[in-house]
Amino acid sequence: MRRIRMALLLVGLVTAVAAAPVAVAAQAATPTAAFVKISQWASGWEGRYTITNGGGTAITSWRVEFDLPAGTTLGSYWNATLTSSGQRHTFGNLSWNGRIAPGSSLTFGFIGTGSGAPNGCRLNGQPCGGGTEPTPTPTVSPTVVPPTVPPGGLTPVAANGQLRVCGRQLCNAAGKAIQLRGMSTHGLQWYANCATSGSLDVLAREWQADVLRISMYVQEGGYETDPRRFTDLVHNYIELATARGMYAIVDWHMLSPGDPNYNLDRARTFFAEIADRHRAKNNVIYEIANEPNGVAWSAIKSYADQIIPVIRTRDTDAVVLVGTPDWSSLGASGSGGGADVIAASPVSAGNVMYVFHFYAASHDDYYLDTVRAAADRLPLFVTEFGTQDYSGDGPNNFTMAQRYLDLFASRKISWVNWNFSDDFRSGAVFTTGTCAAGQFGGTGRLKEAGVWIRDRIRTPDDF
Repeated sequence: MRRIRMALLLVGLVTAVAAAPVAVAAQAATPTAAFVKISQWASGWEGRYTITNGGGTAITSWRVEFDLPAGTTLGSYWNATLTSSGQRHTFGNLSWNGRIAPGSSLTFGFIGTGSGAPNGCRLNGQPCGGGTEPTPTPTVSPTVVPPTVPPGGLTPVAANGQLRVCGRQLCNAAGKAIQLRGMSTHGLQWYANCATSGSLDVLAREWQADVLRISMYVQEGGYETDPRRFTDLVHNYIELATARGMYAIVDWHMLSPGDPNYNLDRARTFFAEIADRHRAKNNVIYEIANEPNGVAWSAIKSYADQIIPVIRTRDTDAVVLVGTPDWSSLGASGSGGGADVIAASPVSAGNVMYVFHFYAASHDDYYLDTVRAAADRLPLFVTEFGTQDYSGDGPNNFTMAQRYLDLFASRKISWVNWNFSDDFRSGAVFTTGTCAAGQFGGTGRLKEAGVWIRDRIRTPDDF
């Protein structure tokens, strides 16, 4: 009997010792929610929570609660629902992001006003456990102010709501023809550091831009090299534009090879996720093929007729932009007759506009006449232009560029300039080194083309 009791005791000790690491591991694997301020300005900040599931089973829903000190309030937010009671705020999942697989993370964010930060955080009723991550102190221009209340009191999205195509015009929710003006990022694989919370504050507030084009290259070190990373980058930029009340153009920046059908399966995957994630937003515009080239309109139309339904089954209302032949020149850089060919066989969908690109130092009266004639037949959106030659470099031709912009103003044709970076070429608005320094405000770090385009963006349409 004593031997049996001793054996049982030893078994119990072995079991306890064996179980101890498991208990420690389980404790270490508790889901966490970690907070960081990713941008600050004089009277506020942009905050982000990252929820990480370190456990072995999926989380099917989540709720993050915290307090803010007196004098600190919340503004816009994204990727979550929000309920507040006094200074206690509770964020919860949306329909699409409640599940977090083991080893996975997700983020949600918000704008705060005041100097305080969240405290007393709890995730699904338990201490958040992730602590507060080190808060970066970015160098932000003194001219940067919070993006929540722009000049005039309304952001472009608040003023116009869900856009749609009415006839040959881009119209707001009230049916009024409008013109958007804004900037395109450079390739995210090279210049993501130029499109930051601080620089987009300047673009939205100081430049008073209506729209940000998010330029995601497919090849050239872009999407095909790491689909997850680049899709997440686009998600993030959509949220940053949304928080600042700007429209966001999701640019599938295919260039070489020129046939968009080469990337058909990749495009299906990408646009399905983007449209599914952001379908509740009213500020997302889809540009499904940047500059088709070397193929006829029939090939571009075939691609569009397959990609647009992927978007439409998830986002029924968003405007879709379709590239045109010969580097989106409406055929002017090659075969000619683009507008006639497109008008004779348009894309099989509604709420669609056709894309035109130009570079003023290369594209003379023939191109100007081409887009003028096309505007009589097609709804157009200029998603890329420069005041230099078609390489985005060289001397500026502001006179020719202004002739284009005068035409676009008279026809309410929206436009986006290339590009919001500090690339060495003359078409990048910032001088080299600006993005690393984080000094975006004012005109002291702008190239000649940057000063010129900033002035024209700052004379907005009469929303």
